[in-house]
Amino acid sequence: MTFWGFFLLLAIAAICGSIGQSLAGYSLGGCLVSIFVGFIGAYFGVWLAGQFGLPELWNLNIEGKPFPVIWSILGSALFALIVALLRRAFIGNRRRVD
Repeated sequence: MTFWGFFLLLAIAAICGSIGQSLAGYSLGGCLVSIFVGFIGAYFGVWLAGQFGLPELWNLNIEGKPFPVIWSILGSALFALIVALLRRAFIGNRRRVD
């Protein structure tokens, strides 16, 4: 994979991760975290789609490597929601008072 192909893959993962976090209503962090959430969401979304027998909706081929955009967004939203719920369960709804 070339540098530009890898850069494009990272950019698409960042966009999918940030859209997924927006749908969940919880932001986990900045751009690098959005890239991570996008890739985790892609794996999680494809796995869930396979478990339920759902078709691949929109794949982008980047130098022969498919990237599932719709499942990445949905998986990212579910991942961000799970992290938000776990964080709230373990840390609580503490607010910092200055």
